[in-house]
Amino acid sequence: MGREPLVPIKLDSYKPLRELVFETLREAIIKGQLAPGERLMELQLAEELGVSRTPIREAIRKLELEGLVLMVPRKGAYVATFSMKDVVEVFEIRGALEGLAAALAAERITDEELEELQRQLVKSSELIEQADLNGMVEVDTGFHQILYQASRNQRLAQIINNLRDQIQRFRQTSLSYPGRMKSALEEHREIVDAISARDPELARRLAQEHIENAENSMMQVIRQEKPNAPQEEPQG
Repeated sequence: MGREPLVPIKLDSYKPLRELVFETLREAIIKGQLAPGERLMELQLAEELGVSRTPIREAIRKLELEGLVLMVPRKGAYVATFSMKDVVEVFEIRGALEGLAAALAAERITDEELEELQRQLVKSSELIEQADLNGMVEVDTGFHQILYQASRNQRLAQIINNLRDQIQRFRQTSLSYPGRMKSALEEHREIVDAISARDPELARRLAQEHIENAENSMMQVIRQEKPNAPQEEPQG
């Protein structure tokens, strides 16, 4: 295979092994280390993680329930791909919610939270210099989490959290598009300026445009890669 092997599981006395295996595989899918359309071979994954096949099999079943794995009759388990329709639907919802979060943050954010947003901008700039995609994904996630917190609307944050897995997979992919990390940083700066100026409508518009630009980058990556996802065979 053309990917780096997964890192062996480190036993944590506070968590059952099956949970550690599930979390490891889930994170590998969300980060794109296990790519869309890739077949999940139980024996190979067990060897990479240093465990038996049983927790691997249990994790794959659980990941199927979460929609991250597709079971194809007579073929096996594959990392679920995302269609253009999936991308459009998630970004339509996210654009509206992120816009609302930014608008509310412009009215309700604390000085401490504004300071934290500024720190996130500095971190992003350093990570871009290092071409650190994984680090940028982490900081980008943190930036948006601060906005949700600053909105002071817990239900809004919960609704966005329901899309967490899809958003994280899409975030990793869209930020990998050439030039997108730098553009995202500039868009974040503009959003922070609008929030600092206590301008809810400008903050809303800029946040929605930011999500639209992320969607455009995501679409470009999909068009370029077009992973060959296995399809279920027609019944009958």
